[in-house]
Amino acid sequence: MKAFDIPEYYRSTIISPLKEYRRKRDKLKRDFSPTVLDFGSVKFLIARHFGFCYGVENAIEIAYKAIAENPGKRIFLLSEMIHNPDVNTDLLSRGVRFLHDTAGKQLIPFAELTPADVIIIPAFGTTLEIQRELADIGLDVATYNTTCPFVEKVWNKANQIGQKTYTIIVHGKPSHEETRATFSHSKEAGPTVVVRDMAQAQRLALYITGQRTADEFYAEFAGQYSDGFDPVHDLQRIGVVNQTTMLASDTQGIADFLKHTMIQHYHLVEGTPGVEDRFANTRDTLCYATNDNQDATYALLSHPADLAIVAGGYNSSNTSHIVELCAEKLPTYFIETEQKILSDTLIRHFDLATKEEVVTENYLSISRPATILLTCGASCPDAVVEGILMKMVGYFPDAKPVSEVMADFSA
Repeated sequence: MKAFDIPEYYRSTIISPLKEYRRKRDKLKRDFSPTVLDFGSVKFLIARHFGFCYGVENAIEIAYKAIAENPGKRIFLLSEMIHNPDVNTDLLSRGVRFLHDTAGKQLIPFAELTPADVIIIPAFGTTLEIQRELADIGLDVATYNTTCPFVEKVWNKANQIGQKTYTIIVHGKPSHEETRATFSHSKEAGPTVVVRDMAQAQRLALYITGQRTADEFYAEFAGQYSDGFDPVHDLQRIGVVNQTTMLASDTQGIADFLKHTMIQHYHLVEGTPGVEDRFANTRDTLCYATNDNQDATYALLSHPADLAIVAGGYNSSNTSHIVELCAEKLPTYFIETEQKILSDTLIRHFDLATKEEVVTENYLSISRPATILLTCGASCPDAVVEGILMKMVGYFPDAKPVSEVMADFSA
């Protein structure tokens, strides 16, 4: 795999070597068991896969290249590069400005831009409408386009099935940058509708089977379907693609459910050509990095532990899903950096339900020796994970030195 040129301060003298140690001994990525760092009084189980993925490292490399190659020029990012506060804050400190917030709200009018400005397209990609508008201004939208290749793979699949007259069902969060971009590209190829979860997929099935009317569809899926969408005609042949950061199991569950709906509604037999005539095969749109991180989380959770700490940006979709998985099993604390660990008794963390930070007391009131699960999202630097690890170790005075624990991973 390509080695990317990213700033050294995003790397770690502990976490990065651990990843390399595991990679060399598991090149086919078949071992999802966690890495164990045993400090005696506290043991950390670290997920096999986590942190910067190919798409994120590619985006970071291109963004910093844009800064280095354009001294004195105004540099604009369409929105956050990735959903990580450290990376975005660093880019802002270097003079980069955001044109939109993560919800798509315009922060700087395009009328203020000139052909001499530099535009960076973030890893999530962008809509065709925005791309055309920038090109009309005379801006170069290709040189610093950091769109993740796996996002583009979803767009390509949507285009392929759209050309075969399937309607594209996008599983994703309607307001997420990536979903907005995928929807924009998809609707150029064919009728498109976004479903956010299984509940919406189940509602969509009622329109596939004709149990609800077109007017009800337009009201229920307002803002989530392409212009001219006709639920009576356009739901007769469908295929499912996804926002790459969604839970793979959720996307597959939605695809399986809608496929079964088509089989039942059209009285088809599983495994016959008639099924594919109604439901396109789109299994290859799932992102490998998202899958690996999620599978590693499942493996991590198969081990008993006292609590889990998940690091990442609070608006990171893939990180939020990892938090959800962990929270089903044990006390889980979702934090951006080690700075959210206030003391050995207080931790400030993000509550997914309320979408607010909360402070929990006595989170370390656990037995000794303690066992802590540690992982992060795909846009979280290794340096952040190291900071959390070292701060937590500091709350166990009789813990073994890091050098002693890391000696097992130096070979």
